[in-house]
Amino acid sequence: MADYPYADQFVVNRGLPTKGRPREEVLAELRHMATVEDATWETGRCSGTMYCGDHDHYDFLTKSFGMFAHQNALQRDMCPSSTKFEGEIIAMSLDLMHADAARERGHEPVGMVTSGGTGSIIHALLAYREAAGKERPNFVKPESGHPAFDKGCHLFGIEVRNAPIDPVTTKADVDAMAALIDDNTIAIMGSACNYGYGTIDPIEELAALAAERGVGMHVDGCLGGFILPFGEELGVAGIPVFDFRVPGVTSISADTHKYGYAFKGSSALLFRDKALRNSQYFHLLEWSGGKYMSPGIDGSRSGGLLAATWAAMVSLGREGYLGYARAIFETAAAMQQAVRSHPELQIMGDPTFCFSFTSDAFDIYHVMDSMAGKSWRFNGQQYPNAIHMAVTRPQTQDGVVEQFADDLAEAVDYAKSKGSEPAFSSAVYGGVAGGLDKATEDFIVMIMDDMMDKQQALPPAGGQG
Repeated sequence: MADYPYADQFVVNRGLPTKGRPREEVLAELRHMATVEDATWETGRCSGTMYCGDHDHYDFLTKSFGMFAHQNALQRDMCPSSTKFEGEIIAMSLDLMHADAARERGHEPVGMVTSGGTGSIIHALLAYREAAGKERPNFVKPESGHPAFDKGCHLFGIEVRNAPIDPVTTKADVDAMAALIDDNTIAIMGSACNYGYGTIDPIEELAALAAERGVGMHVDGCLGGFILPFGEELGVAGIPVFDFRVPGVTSISADTHKYGYAFKGSSALLFRDKALRNSQYFHLLEWSGGKYMSPGIDGSRSGGLLAATWAAMVSLGREGYLGYARAIFETAAAMQQAVRSHPELQIMGDPTFCFSFTSDAFDIYHVMDSMAGKSWRFNGQQYPNAIHMAVTRPQTQDGVVEQFADDLAEAVDYAKSKGSEPAFSSAVYGGVAGGLDKATEDFIVMIMDDMMDKQQALPPAGGQG
């Protein structure tokens, strides 16, 4: 178990210690691990993951979180601050998504704060399922829609119907989605933007389709919800209207813990109408412990996350978000230009701050292998094989774009030199085109088991490694 994290540096707890350790000693161990791990993204050579990258901001959020970390957001009588924080997070998010347009059409927009993008997505699915009341509900999405929709449908007994996307634009094919809608469809969705390619689905067309068929329309803005509005304000090309200004849009998810620059564990789920949100409330009035009512799946929640999210939003304000967005869009454009400077590489679709590129000339994973050797951390994609880059604030640092361009040029030369030799990254990403065979499925299960084993298994007794 030599690869068990930090086993060669610190004592491994194979059970609860009999005697506690001094706090300063514990903090020193934590400080060491945090410093080592922060160094992996502080250079800016990382796709997504760290959206703010500002230690002063993180320190501010830590102080905000710490004052309310011990509070339970369930106890609103004892902790009324949670109501203030959550209510204002929702109000600010609705404002960003132009909820006034929905109000002018007679709707009553509301929202909830969830534990993250997946939390927002599965709460939306639950709301649509309960509101529709179908015996055999189904949900229609483009294949590029986030897997959290597939997960939520699996958990809630909803049939998920994945429609192919346009391979050139990498956007949802409206006709293909229309063909999958029937009397048991509860809702459809589009992304703004999708995770894989950074492209924005034709939300207005999808919303019109949803309205025509009488089904819900969810916009997944988990990735783009807190940056695309500012890109639109800056006049960035290729950002269509995707929020509540579109009449058929009935719900939107937007992650405050991404480009909202809050701590991980918070997202906003916004509804055009209160009735849709209320449909996923849970009530159990007969329980011997008292009447139990829950507005969402989660029970206890730390008031610290609400406080830190609120603090992030009010400390930055529109001007702060706008300034960060300007730098990110400019950096993303420069990085995409570096990709386009190589005729062997192709940008997929018409992306925004997040983009994906592939190659017809060689295995694109050779590029990823070469870049990994220079400490770049990208995400690999498949069908077709591609490399994904989500630009965040760490990439806006001086010199990062230039280093990306230089390292990419070397990576292209490296890829050309490898010919038909398989890339190391291919063992994990895109190894089998056209579907998974049994051997690949077994390989994936092995990888997942290994990941879980590393979390649960411990080195043998008698040493640190």
